Amino acid sequence: MSKTALSSFSNVISVNPYKSTYFTGMSSFLNENTNPEFSKDTFAITYLNNQNFINSQISISKNIAEEDLTDAITNKVYDELALDQAVEYDIKYVENYYNPDEENRLFHVFVVDPSILDHTYQNVVQAIKYIDVIIPTPLLFKSLYSKDIIEDSGVHCFIYFQENDTFVTVYNEKEFVYTKSIKYSFLEMHERFCELYGERIEYSDFISFLSTQSLKTTSSSYKSILIKLYKEIFANINDILTYVRRAFDIEKIEHIYIGSQVSSDTSLDEIAEVELNVKSSVFDFDYGFESNDVFVDQLHALMHIYTTLPESEKYDCNFTIFHRPPKFLQRESGKIIVLIAASFAVAFIYPITYWVLTYAQNVQYELLANEYKDVHNVKITREANIKSIEADKEKVLILLAKEKDDYTNKKNTLIKIHDVKVNYPMKADLLSTLTKDITSYNVNIESLDYNENNNSKKINIDLVSSKDKKITQLIEYLTKVHEGEYKFSLKEISYDKESKKYFSKLKVKIL
Repeated sequence: MSKTALSSFSNVISVNPYKSTYFTGMSSFLNENTNPEFSKDTFAITYLNNQNFINSQISISKNIAEEDLTDAITNKVYDELALDQAVEYDIKYVENYYNPDEENRLFHVFVVDPSILDHTYQNVVQAIKYIDVIIPTPLLFKSLYSKDIIEDSGVHCFIYFQENDTFVTVYNEKEFVYTKSIKYSFLEMHERFCELYGERIEYSDFISFLSTQSLKTTSSSYKSILIKLYKEIFANINDILTYVRRAFDIEKIEHIYIGSQVSSDTSLDEIAEVELNVKSSVFDFDYGFESNDVFVDQLHALMHIYTTLPESEKYDCNFTIFHRPPKFLQRESGKIIVLIAASFAVAFIYPITYWVLTYAQNVQYELLANEYKDVHNVKITREANIKSIEADKEKVLILLAKEKDDYTNKKNTLIKIHDVKVNYPMKADLLSTLTKDITSYNVNIESLDYNENNNSKKINIDLVSSKDKKITQLIEYLTKVHEGEYKFSLKEISYDKESKKYFSKLKVKIL
């Protein structure tokens, strides 16, 4: 939750549900709360251990629309993890942006059985009633990067020992990559220690030894057994880191941070650095909180930091089912009460409202009546103007038609004049040319006529000659000289015995 959202709360309470420890934070001070009680001004946050959820990575096609993403992830999780279809698991996810796959999106999914939530937080809800955030433990480490407590990028491994769970978490470039529980919680370490020691010792004595004795200085008979136990633990962790490097294409682990739910004088980071050959250090961070020299479980500190982050700086993966009731106006009972109050208010103000509306309607009617008179007068005036304009329009159209007729007549006259002026000289020139050619071959013209129709211009010439050879020579000459200008055709040459002359009809088509 962002600082803006937290402004409605006076303090924050963090909860370890597995040991029932509570820390209340106000401003920059953390204080253990041994008797927590419900307060509507308190924001409650807790975590979910690795053993209580299933974590996996799945791929979803980039073609899936955002509105269908949740359904697609849910269906694939049920299929790939072979979940019981009869159980409605609570599934949350965060996207992995370090993704070499160009066709699919990668998501880290967290799957929880709702019955686990009911069982795990039963006592917490009895004490404080509501839980605002339940977040998977590995995602709390994002706070270290968001608050610049860890400024370096690269691949970091977080190892955290708890009474009921010990887990390994890996971040790459400040983003979550992988998490896994190992079978070495304090309870399991105690059982394994007794097995190696060959004798049963009390769990409280075992924890007391871990908390107060340093392996460098102690001469206890427990020392050699505990060293052997730590070697087993870090051998297991080394197998996990080997898998992570291979599965996620990681070249090397650059730093290991080791934390514990209980304080210890033994430098586990030194053992880790020797066994794993990776630079290591303890969770010795300055969280910015004061705590009266009381040992604060690092997860409590991380939860308090988490609540101060803006939404864009943390993972949205909240498993809480213990929500606060909605605000009064958002509840059904609140809506009914408001509705009843509004009904009474309406009942009392109805007469006044009716009178006010009636008076307002009468005023509006008078205003509209006066406006109608003005508009009606304008309408009559404009209709008269329109009729006058239409009459003028008719007159103008008649004059326009007359002018068009005059124009057409004048145009036709000019065309005729142009035809006479242009075409007749051409005809005369044509006849003159043909006459000269004909007479040059001693052929006479008996008659001649000129025809023009459908853009076709033709001349019919009746020829007379004393010899038919002169006529054929004339045609041969005309065809060669005027090729491309005229087309000559002569069907026959006839002979008249009485006049002893040859007659023929020459057709000339102007091309």
